[in-house]
Amino acid sequence: MSAVDRVHTIRAESYLRLVPRSGLTDQIREFLIDREARGLSSYTLAWYRQQLGHLRAFLAAHDTDDVEDIAASTLRSFLIEFAQTHNPGGTHGIYRAVRAFLNWYTAENEGWRNPITKVRAPKVPQAPLEPVNLDYLKAMLAVCPRRNLLGERDRAIMMFLLDSGCRRSEFLALNVRDVNLGTGAVLVRRGKGSKWRTAFIGAKTRRALLRYVRHRKNLADSAPLWANEEGQRLSPTALRAILIRRARDANVPAPSPHMFRRGFAITALRNGCDLVTLQRLLGHSDLSVVSRYLKQVEGDLAAAHAKVGPVDNML
Repeated sequence: MSAVDRVHTIRAESYLRLVPRSGLTDQIREFLIDREARGLSSYTLAWYRQQLGHLRAFLAAHDTDDVEDIAASTLRSFLIEFAQTHNPGGTHGIYRAVRAFLNWYTAENEGWRNPITKVRAPKVPQAPLEPVNLDYLKAMLAVCPRRNLLGERDRAIMMFLLDSGCRRSEFLALNVRDVNLGTGAVLVRRGKGSKWRTAFIGAKTRRALLRYVRHRKNLADSAPLWANEEGQRLSPTALRAILIRRARDANVPAPSPHMFRRGFAITALRNGCDLVTLQRLLGHSDLSVVSRYLKQVEGDLAAAHAKVGPVDNML
């Protein structure tokens, strides 16, 4: 290196030392902008914002306000503290959010050594994925008043959730034009990772859906499929309130929206659906989650064999 180049290098390094690095708040904001530019949904962006808010609060309590000051030991302490007030699934979720953030920062700042590479992901017990109880669901359907808007809507909502296997966000984002009442095809435009796919509903659900939409006059193709009395798109909170209200009326435990998706998956496997087809219907990028459903079905088969196995029952 020439003397002139050395002078330029020294000047550049001195300048960089004088320029303050952006704080953690700005770094998180830049990360969220990157995720938004990649087309992630508003729900996913809100999830990242919430999870990284926990990290920011922890680091602020430990006088840390820059990504490059985070050590592996700091991350381990954070996960231990977080796990004291959250379940294993939630702890694993925040680990994934922090890992995505730090991996992004590493790609943006070559040469920085990412501390997450030294921190193992927390274990998550493979508990059974509880589906919606079909007996409880029948009771909830029975208490929905017939031949009025809200009763027919709530009945159609529950049947559609179970029959399509849609995620909550996918379900709420549907417009009228996205469902073909003739074939039962459901165009999911806002799937996870902004991927679209086709789901399906059967004849009974299509009839329930038709009875519901007949109560909505002058319905445009671009209108939200699931709406309140004013025609505004249902929110996640409103959907949850509907399920709680109908469960209360039926005197049964209230299911979460995701339990309907699990119910679809487990019922499909019990009825002979293969894993690859189920993966496509659910919109999963790999078979890992679908395999958890399969383990649950295999447990059903083992219990059934224990009752009817010919040798055990013969001797």
